[in-house]
Amino acid sequence: MSNIILEAKHINKSFHDPVTIPVLKDVSFVVKRGEFVSVVGKSGCGKSTLLYILSTMDTDYEGELWIDDELITNQKTAKLASVRNAKIGFVFQFHYLLNEFSVLHNVMLPGLKLNQYSEKEVEQRAMERLKMLDIDYLADKNTSQISGGEKQRVAIARALINDPLIIMGDEPTGNLDKKNSQLVFDIFKKLSQSFNQALLIVTHDPEFAAGTQRIIEMEDGRVIKQ
Repeated sequence: MSNIILEAKHINKSFHDPVTIPVLKDVSFVVKRGEFVSVVGKSGCGKSTLLYILSTMDTDYEGELWIDDELITNQKTAKLASVRNAKIGFVFQFHYLLNEFSVLHNVMLPGLKLNQYSEKEVEQRAMERLKMLDIDYLADKNTSQISGGEKQRVAIARALINDPLIIMGDEPTGNLDKKNSQLVFDIFKKLSQSFNQALLIVTHDPEFAAGTQRIIEMEDGRVIKQ
């Protein structure tokens, strides 16, 4: 089994509106199992665009994307959806939890969608992940009743439900105060060190980035340091 979870090879992307503007230029790097990697750079340098491509949500690019030794570029929509659900966990700046469901049910949703385990097993797995993040006491609460920091931890539990090969985050601490940002960082660090989880996190927070194993720095659509 390869140690490389994700590989970007010579990724280029342009926006055409109406003139052609290059957004990503010859981006290449790998993320290995257990690596905690941050992506930094000024606003508009292409970080979030890159993340959308790496997460298979944007397919309009040149170059190659490999996930788990499989070429993902030019795959059909259904295949991409299945790769996303089974192999990638997402944590965004805004948690996107569904207020009409309990915390437990929110965490269960990607597991139910994957349809690999019975509902009872998915529930058990969801509880295990809530316990792992010390928030199992919130399981029956409605998501509208919990704090912002708690919501982000629930979002991390949800990202972990299908045992993804990589967790991708787009400014996951961007909406949190210092204390909760530190809490989220500590969770990510533990996932990387204790559970060999690969993490690729786009962040504006220099303190957060400094604590990660490796920093990929972008400028004007290029990787200038990794």
